[in-house]
Amino acid sequence: MLLSNVNLLAKAPNGVARLRELILTLAVQGKLVPQDPKDEPASELLKKIRVEKDRLIAEGKIKRDKPLAEIAEEEMPFLLPSGWEWERFGAIAGIERGGSPRPIDSFLTDDPDGLNWIKIGDTEKGGKYITSASQKIRREGLVKTRMVFPGDFLLTNSMSFGRPYITQIEGCIHDGWLRISPPSSLNKDYLYLLLSSRFIRTVFEAAAAGGVVLNLNADKVRTVPIPLPPLVEQSRIVTRVEELMRLCDALEAKGQLEATQHTQLVSTLLATLTDNETPAQLTENWHRIATHFDLLLDRPQAVDALEQTILQLAVRGLLVPQDPQDEPASELLKKIRAEKDKLIAQGKIKRDKPLPPIAEDEQPFALPPGWEWVRIETLADVGTGTTPSRDNVAFFANGSIPWVTSGETGKPFIAETAQHVTEFALLQTNLTVYPVGTLVLAMYGQGKTRGQVSELQIEATTNQACAAIVLVEQSLAHRSFVKLVFEKSYDKIRQLSAGGAQPNLNVGKIKATLIPLPPLAEQSRIVTRVAQLRRLCSDLRKRLTASQSTQAHLAEALVQDVA
Repeated sequence: MLLSNVNLLAKAPNGVARLRELILTLAVQGKLVPQDPKDEPASELLKKIRVEKDRLIAEGKIKRDKPLAEIAEEEMPFLLPSGWEWERFGAIAGIERGGSPRPIDSFLTDDPDGLNWIKIGDTEKGGKYITSASQKIRREGLVKTRMVFPGDFLLTNSMSFGRPYITQIEGCIHDGWLRISPPSSLNKDYLYLLLSSRFIRTVFEAAAAGGVVLNLNADKVRTVPIPLPPLVEQSRIVTRVEELMRLCDALEAKGQLEATQHTQLVSTLLATLTDNETPAQLTENWHRIATHFDLLLDRPQAVDALEQTILQLAVRGLLVPQDPQDEPASELLKKIRAEKDKLIAQGKIKRDKPLPPIAEDEQPFALPPGWEWVRIETLADVGTGTTPSRDNVAFFANGSIPWVTSGETGKPFIAETAQHVTEFALLQTNLTVYPVGTLVLAMYGQGKTRGQVSELQIEATTNQACAAIVLVEQSLAHRSFVKLVFEKSYDKIRQLSAGGAQPNLNVGKIKATLIPLPPLAEQSRIVTRVAQLRRLCSDLRKRLTASQSTQAHLAEALVQDVA
């Protein structure tokens, strides 16, 4: 399960090659770049491709293709993003096998006017293009072979089958090649990376199975289902893949990446985990990422990014499975409302104002069944504190009541404070003593102070730079889950701050904060799972730090020995 592979930190053989495969797999599954609902969908692209093929058929440039069967659901190995389409390869591109005039030796020629005779040997290892041919054949052999033109794709169909190349020369191909003629409306670079992906290679392997020698034929390739993105997204995918492949090049050349390069790679790959819709999908995709932990989690900062991803998965309902027998969050909200009304009637909290409904465009992601979007004010009484005048010595002198400042919210828990106020300060100002379990959020402050959340382990007051969130439901699981949400929302809460050299939050903005609320039983499961994973992250961080320290000491010792 999650993080089961994190201890395998030794660099694995072919690690970068596996990383390249992962990048291509994520790309063709629509997980590498975000979708844009404004993009013209792939269904429109398919219409244009059909029009282009019909025109070429009418002009006699290609043969009419045979009707292809509808793609059955079991042929679709994964769900496609919105705007994408599954289509059989033969409906997208022309696919034909090469041929050889025989005996080939009698057709070879040194005549400069001969036709380029393109062979596997004319390719470069790891290359993308075919730029020259070492041999030519006489033009009389054309009736027994297949012409290809610049821009055509050539696909090996036996031995190391499935390897794509793009020809930049005109010539002829033997029967060890398949010619793929893509439509002009398709992004050729996207098609290249699709044909280079492990996904396509796996499909080809299945299609070629059964014989003594694995062999693809044109009919089998025509029936292969292809995941097709909108044309604009194809371009975004190609750009992102090229960026990440350059990082792989650097990793291969140097053995490690610079900090900014490594951060880019880690953030891109971890971001793909949050695009899943169910814990089952997450598990499948997590295993892909986990096999590359030896390359990705090689420094503490990467583990920090992983921990933030874990929090994001937790608050989206992707970290643990849902149980349909759990009492839904809607029932929990009814109980919280009843308890809040009782506290209002007892005069312990003020009556809250009616909250506006949460519009659909406010909801940053879809929730699992049984969850509800709410504002924090629905779950809690939210207040603040004050700073008694320093001119009145009686407010602070020999005070015994803890007084929290925003700078003290950087710790997960507050068990003591640097300053205290007196009973006299409580009587003379609007200070409130908040109970144990109150969540304290920094509203003002420079740098990273603003938006930090901590939990009181003591009864305490706060200054005016802190918001105090007293949850109505006081169970540990509920409090811990809400705290996780604020930890994950840290950057967004900072963005809510309003202008100035020292941007500030206010209590109104805090009250309006959206909370994705699971059933109470699921909150408990989430909190437990997050605690387990955070412990593993902490252990890994310590090991990496210790390893770096050992390396530094070793380097220092070596330098001293040389000196």
